[in-house]
Amino acid sequence: MGRQHPAMSDGGDVFDLLGLTEYEETALIDLIRLGQTTAPNLAEATGIPKARIYGVLDALSDRGFVKVIPGRPKEYQSKSPAEILDRAIENQRQSYEAFETAIEQARESFLSEYGPRYERASEQISPTAELFHVVDVGEPSERETRQIYEQATEQVVVISKAFEYFDAVQPAFESALDRGVQISALLLNPDLLSAQNRAVQSEIIDQLGAYPEVDIRFSTEQLPWRGTLADPSLDYDRGTAILLVQEDEVPNYMRQAAITENGAFVAGLQRYADLVWEYESVPPSDCDGHPGDN
Repeated sequence: MGRQHPAMSDGGDVFDLLGLTEYEETALIDLIRLGQTTAPNLAEATGIPKARIYGVLDALSDRGFVKVIPGRPKEYQSKSPAEILDRAIENQRQSYEAFETAIEQARESFLSEYGPRYERASEQISPTAELFHVVDVGEPSERETRQIYEQATEQVVVISKAFEYFDAVQPAFESALDRGVQISALLLNPDLLSAQNRAVQSEIIDQLGAYPEVDIRFSTEQLPWRGTLADPSLDYDRGTAILLVQEDEVPNYMRQAAITENGAFVAGLQRYADLVWEYESVPPSDCDGHPGDN
């Protein structure tokens, strides 16, 4: 099932997604406004140097955003906005397919060369060292969290104060739901949050209202750690988690998150989450200022 994403605040923001240079963006916007025109006229209208305008228009034409009309002189016309978006998607698809083909062509030789090296080096790693690896908090930890959602097959559990990074993982979150993955979120009771974090949490709860299949509860006690775990097993044979401990005095840019694929450890994290969920949490309907239970 498809889901609707919030609209961009400004249609012009789409140009940021197209990967255009400043001159290319300026030229394309003015071509949309002016219609069919010559390169010198466009240079005059936009302030783009005449020495650069032909290269700019050639780049836009190569991407399929602009039509070139033969003549003396040649004229240029923007494709329709819908065609520009469709062509941008097609360009990305072709770029990805070329990348995938190149990787697959190199796979056998790469694995043959580096696989044995990795295996030899891995033999020297102790079980303790294999338990965790760490990444910086921020984009690296958000990227790892998205991967957890993308690889989950049955269950994802979120433990967070306010789920303030939701926007950064929302597409992967939705993809997991679409695959039938069960998602639950254990958040901190808003009474235990600062006013700033309470406002952030309230906004996220409003967003989560679009996903009635997601279970939400609020911990009545402080959470000593927070993170995301997926597919725990009481057989200790699978599971992935990313977590960080509560350190209010340390700014996020100086912190690291731990990632583990140790099945026993992930099962232990799930056990903790189950106990808090059962004995130290309440539904949203029991918290002031939040909507009813999901």
